[in-house]
Amino acid sequence: MAIYQRVALIGLGLIASSMAHAIRQFGLADHIAGHAKSPETRVIAKEIGLCDSIHATAAEAVMGADLVVLAVPVGAMAAIAAEIGPHLRPGTTVTDVGSVKQAVIDAVGPKMLDGVHFIPGHPIAGTEHSGPRSGFATLFRNRWWLLTPLPGADPVPVARLRGFCEAMGANVGEMEAAHHDLVLAVTSHVPHLIAYTMVGVADDLSRVTDSEVVRYSAAGFRDFTRIAASDPTMWRDVFLTNKEATLEILGRFTEELFALQRAIRTGDGQLLFDYFTHTRAIRRGIIEAGQDTAAPDFGRAKAEG
Repeated sequence: MAIYQRVALIGLGLIASSMAHAIRQFGLADHIAGHAKSPETRVIAKEIGLCDSIHATAAEAVMGADLVVLAVPVGAMAAIAAEIGPHLRPGTTVTDVGSVKQAVIDAVGPKMLDGVHFIPGHPIAGTEHSGPRSGFATLFRNRWWLLTPLPGADPVPVARLRGFCEAMGANVGEMEAAHHDLVLAVTSHVPHLIAYTMVGVADDLSRVTDSEVVRYSAAGFRDFTRIAASDPTMWRDVFLTNKEATLEILGRFTEELFALQRAIRTGDGQLLFDYFTHTRAIRRGIIEAGQDTAAPDFGRAKAEG
């Protein structure tokens, strides 16, 4: 059953293309309109029938939409919001899929006219792939989709958006924007930065050749390279817009790293054992919560659908 009549997807990468597949599979909208900045992306989206209509501008795509999803890098949010703002009809819900929330609120909120319901959001789902061909309908199944409604938000459109996300298979939670940004700095942003750094270290270490890095990659390094393959534009914007939380967690990480360095240097095996036992329990908790699997591929093989 359709929850929205017309959904406009602004940006047609992994998240938006997966939404398009899920919307169509579950019949959640009567019409899906799409826009991408790149003409090449628009051509591909049209060729594969990703949306019911593909538009050259974001302003055209949002005409008549009752749900608009901003699926562009965080750094592009302000310009997109300024473009579409005057073309949104009263009662329209605008959400986003950015992994930083306060910066998006600051960029988009002022561009929304009275009567438009701006409800920031963040689906915690993804792969290292991008582009309109990368999406699949089951991406959000049993993954968390966080909403960060603004103070005083109308509960009716919030509940409607919640139902829409749940209909795509997501678990929906709500939290305050600043807390979201701190949580994601721990669970996503800093781990990505560490992954980029470790791959960079391997590349800079002249005593280890590129061919050795590729040929002898163990599971840990393979996971680092998977994470480091993520979209560079998106992650550049994440770190520039979630600066305070990222730096706080990096500081704490550095302190922990120094403690482990000291334990290794002094031969403190008990500290290392206790530390690894504790972190292993956290990993088990993630699996038990259904947010990953113990399978060798971590459950990330591309799902059908």
